[in-house]
Amino acid sequence: MTGRERFLKIARFELPNTFFLSTYNHAMWHKTLERWVEEGAPKEILSSTKARLGYFGFERIGMVHVEASFLTLGKTGGPPFIPPVRPRFELKVLEEDERTRVIIDEGGRKLRQYKDDPQRMPAWLDAPVKNRGDWDEYKKRLDPHHPERWLDPDWGAYAENLSQRDYPLGVDVGSFYGLLREWTGAERLMYLFYDDPELVHDMIAHMEYFSTEIIQRVLKDIQVDFAVFWEDIAWKGGPLISPKMFREFMMPHYKKVTELLHRKGVDIIFVDSDGDISELIPLWVESGVNGMYPLEVAAGMDAVKLRKQYGKQCILWGNIDKRALAKGKEAIKEELDRKIPFLLSQGGYFPGIDHFIPEDVSLENFQSYLDYLREHFAS
Repeated sequence: MTGRERFLKIARFELPNTFFLSTYNHAMWHKTLERWVEEGAPKEILSSTKARLGYFGFERIGMVHVEASFLTLGKTGGPPFIPPVRPRFELKVLEEDERTRVIIDEGGRKLRQYKDDPQRMPAWLDAPVKNRGDWDEYKKRLDPHHPERWLDPDWGAYAENLSQRDYPLGVDVGSFYGLLREWTGAERLMYLFYDDPELVHDMIAHMEYFSTEIIQRVLKDIQVDFAVFWEDIAWKGGPLISPKMFREFMMPHYKKVTELLHRKGVDIIFVDSDGDISELIPLWVESGVNGMYPLEVAAGMDAVKLRKQYGKQCILWGNIDKRALAKGKEAIKEELDRKIPFLLSQGGYFPGIDHFIPEDVSLENFQSYLDYLREHFAS
């Protein structure tokens, strides 16, 4: 059985007591990788996904080469994430000192970056969209057909090569909250829901168009296995907007996108959001989304409870507490023993860490996590 076949069977609840481990839910901050190299890991893991796959024994998982959500720049000197604008804004350095620099980034945002750690979340100082006029200009950069958005120069050969793959492949399908927040700023977006709801409706409607156009072009040439929305729509206290607002502003557009995906044969549709998403899960399910990650433990998410509550309505991915990995072998064992046997027995679960792995996790502890998982729960 190929990795792709096993991934699909797990996601469809057809193969219990089996897992699929990938880098997709074992992402590491660059500072973490630097620590691990100091502790004996090969330096190639700093810059090579292939090296991380080989060293940790992860299985390959791919994403279609099209910019529909965030592009991660890592150590290239830019901020950690760039919204999917094409053409990009010109990167400008406005001021600089020994520790930080203030820039206009390639997404049009004014940020304060930290030089010693390019992946550290920057301080958001200003946003490019403040009103309808700004939005009318900004959305010109959100043309789904812009040639720079399609990252492989020979799309036909790229698509043909993917038809021979033996690993699962996903496609990013954008966002109806998270990206809007990047363009307006979190506080301004909250006010816009009340002060100018028609503008918010227009922004979300454009994102529906953006997403469906990308999906139709991708799926015309490539058979993907899953789709991913990026939202980050919650914090530890719950969602950042009310369920009522979600239903009014976002649900109709989610349904348009998920219905298109279903018609095209894509029945595995994830949403990526940190925080406590408990109140939003039933709304996502109603909207056609059937997968949730990373299920952040510090925000109160518990995959065991969610499986008992939702049964086979939700594919669950993640929920292994990153804080346990920092504490040592006994804490790791306790965390895995509490969750993994039940979750694997039910199917529809992919083990993974509940966010990026922080630098307080040693290489030894991370290897202990992988070893215990493989030795005690592999079928």
